[in-house]
Amino acid sequence: MPRRRADEDALTADIIALASQYGRYGYRRITALLREAGWAVNAKRIWRREGLKVPAKQQKKSRLWLTDGSCIRLRPEHPNHVWSYDFVEARTHDGRKFRILNVIDEFTRECLAIRVDRKLRSTDVIDVFSDLFILRGVTDHIRSDNGPEFIAKAVRDWIGAVGARTAYLEPGRPWENGCCESFSAKLRDELLDGEIFYSLAEAKIVIERWRRHYNTKRPHSSLGYRPPAPEALQWPAPPSGVASPATPTVAPRPIMH
Repeated sequence: MPRRRADEDALTADIIALASQYGRYGYRRITALLREAGWAVNAKRIWRREGLKVPAKQQKKSRLWLTDGSCIRLRPEHPNHVWSYDFVEARTHDGRKFRILNVIDEFTRECLAIRVDRKLRSTDVIDVFSDLFILRGVTDHIRSDNGPEFIAKAVRDWIGAVGARTAYLEPGRPWENGCCESFSAKLRDELLDGEIFYSLAEAKIVIERWRRHYNTKRPHSSLGYRPPAPEALQWPAPPSGVASPATPTVAPRPIMH
């Protein structure tokens, strides 16, 4: 007969709490969050037993590889080597559009900045990169689409003046900016599609909070289910078994000896 864990009820409660809080996470990311909180567990069995599943996603698309190798013509080799940026569009509850500028470090997968506003012009792009260059130094390359908003003369001239290089995509090849495209898809799937923003100020706060969670907590599959920029450990560390990985309302796990 299979043996039941003595703490399985507490473990199940944590899994359900995490699945409720992060509805777009599968059992692998939930397992990573549990292990970070101190559980030694494979959550797949309980996940199936409780009937938990991620809602149906779009059908996967195969990557298009070209004979000229353009998909891999500029691989990031270290932090600060290649940054990429892209725009996402959403709406507030009153139907008015707002735009989101995402800046990603392609090597670490960290979201360096998100700017949210009704309109984003070349001066806003320059403002975001100015702040990042002051905090992190000038990157070697900045990758972007080749639309008018990305190749505006003011942006192009400014990037060259500070010593960075532009890496525009070839027309009709959005997959070449896969890192930023993937991030924008996660932002839409995990946040924008499930939130109602009643004001622009609310959108700015909620999206920035999600960015911090993405960088410090969210397990990233391409990084071995570790977050891109985890927070430093607290000192002294909190006692084992008293904190839930989901919300404070979940009952603490018993300490097994």
